[in-house]
Amino acid sequence: MPVLDKIIISGFKNIGFQELAFSSGINCITGDNGEGKTNLIDAIYYLSMTKSAFSQSDKFNSLNGCGKFSLSGLYSFENGLSNRYSVSVSEAGKTVKVNDKVYERLSDHIGVLPIVLVSPNDVSLVNGFGEERRKFMNAIISQLDKDYLKAHQGYGRLLQQRNSILKSGRPDPALLEAVDSRLAVHAAYIYDKRSYFAGKMLPIVRQYYKDVSGTGEDVDMVYRSDLQKGDCLSVLKDTLDRDIAMGHTTSGIHRDDMEFTIEGMPLRKCGSQGQQKSFTVALKFAQFSIMRDEYGFPPLMLLDDLFDKLDPHRVSNLLKIVIGTGFGQIFLTDCNAERMRRMVDGMTEEKAYFQACKGSFTVLEP
Repeated sequence: MPVLDKIIISGFKNIGFQELAFSSGINCITGDNGEGKTNLIDAIYYLSMTKSAFSQSDKFNSLNGCGKFSLSGLYSFENGLSNRYSVSVSEAGKTVKVNDKVYERLSDHIGVLPIVLVSPNDVSLVNGFGEERRKFMNAIISQLDKDYLKAHQGYGRLLQQRNSILKSGRPDPALLEAVDSRLAVHAAYIYDKRSYFAGKMLPIVRQYYKDVSGTGEDVDMVYRSDLQKGDCLSVLKDTLDRDIAMGHTTSGIHRDDMEFTIEGMPLRKCGSQGQQKSFTVALKFAQFSIMRDEYGFPPLMLLDDLFDKLDPHRVSNLLKIVIGTGFGQIFLTDCNAERMRRMVDGMTEEKAYFQACKGSFTVLEP
C-alpha cells in the first residue's frame, strides 16, 4: 500500500512553494474558500494520474499561468521500500520520473499509485453530459488495466483518423474499411470492460447509497452503448451514410453513457441535492471498494469538501463509513476547522492538521 509521506510543490496553481509531511492516517486540511485546500488535493491527484482532476490545460495549473510547475512525492510501501515520484511541466513538455528515472510513456505510471477523489464537482456525474460519466469509467478501469488504457488511447487516435477521412466528403472505401477494422478491435475490448465494470459496481453503489442516505430508496445505474445493438463493424456500417453526411462518426463506444435513477425516476431531474450528493459519494466509494479488492490494498482517498450539501444525518452515516475498516491514507478538506476537529479527534490517533492560507500551509497541533 503506497503512503504519501512527503510532498514538495513548486508553482502549482496558487502554491508558490511548499514542503509538507503527512500522517499515514487522516490528514485534515482546513481554511476558507480560495485559500488552496483543493489545490493541494489536486497536486496529490496529479502525482498519481499525471494530470489535474479539474483543469485540462497545464497552463492553468501553473502559478500565474506561466506554464511551469513541479511536483514531487515520497511514497513508502509495505515492503519497507520508498520511491520518489515527480512530475515537471515546462514549455518543453511534461516529464514523469520514478527515483530520477524517466518513464518512457506517461501511461506507464497510471495505476502505480492508485487514487480515488471525491469532490463537489462529482455532481457533474449526475447532471453533466455523457463525457463526464465516460471519464469516470475510464479513470477507474485505466488504473486497474493497462491494456484498457492502451485500447482507449488507440481508439481515440483511430477515431480522429476516421473523422478526418469522413470530412473529405468522398472517403476512400478501402482506407475506411482498414481503419474500421482496427477501431473495432479496441472498441470490443473497451465495451467488454465497461460492461463488466458496470455490472460489478451496481450492487456496491446500492449498498453505499443505503449506508450514506440511511433510507431504503431504490437506486439504479444502467450502462448504455451502441455496441449493445451489435458488434462495432456492424454499427459503423449501419450509420456510414449518416457519418459521411455529418462528417464525423456518430456511433461507437465514444458515445457510451450511464443512466442513474432513483425509485425508477431520472436522478438528475427528480433527485434532491442530498440524494444526488449521496449517490455520487456512493459511486466514488464503490470505486474505492473495487480498486481495493483488485489491488489487495486501499488506494489513497481524497475527500474534498465531503460534507457539502449533506444534512447532519447523512454526514454522521458517512463518517461511520470513513472510519470503518478497509480505508488507508485519507486527505480530507473542510472550511470549518472546529467541525473537522470535532469529527476527527475521536476517530483515530493517526492524524495531522493543516491550515491553508493564500497558497501556504501551516501544520497545526493535533
